[in-house]
Amino acid sequence: MTGEPGRLVAIGASWGGLNALRAVLRGLPADLDAALVVAQHRAAGAPSAGYLDLLGAATSLRVCEPGDKDRLAPGTVYVAAPDYHLLVEGTHLALSLEERVVHARPSVDVLLESAAEAFGARCVGVVLTGANEDGARGLARVLELGGAGIVQDPSEAERAEMPCAAIAAAPEATVAPLAEIAGLLVDRCGRLGAAA
Repeated sequence: MTGEPGRLVAIGASWGGLNALRAVLRGLPADLDAALVVAQHRAAGAPSAGYLDLLGAATSLRVCEPGDKDRLAPGTVYVAAPDYHLLVEGTHLALSLEERVVHARPSVDVLLESAAEAFGARCVGVVLTGANEDGARGLARVLELGGAGIVQDPSEAERAEMPCAAIAAAPEATVAPLAEIAGLLVDRCGRLGAAA
């Protein structure tokens, strides 16, 4: 797909994130009017091919690991490479080897904060399962700049620490079961070609 996305969905996950991400992606249509950017904590040097294949098998959206300065396009899921921060700069992506944040690179906070700065009210931040507080500060920034926040219900998360921290930092965010998050994203983002 070509053209700029109407919205940006920035998703953060850690422990248990692969299964959670697959569940969310499974419910998203190929014509979603949004680009998705994903930061999941993965070990430096972890192979990407199998991970991307597993995500791609769950969705009709295009799944890729972006390069520096790649342009955002709707209907595409950009997954941060292991050991690189992924940032949104305007309508492009940037990779960074700056210091780890909350012991993580890629950092969910770094992704969400940059997404919020670039897309403002057109940004939707999502925090899924994980075992630390990464993403809490970033989700608060998304809401501060007029965007929307969605947090996986901690009671069903494989690890509750990350969603609990996000809820504490951004209490206005919508807390939802994993099975409902895709529907919330479709409602918020709409579909390509749909009337505004």
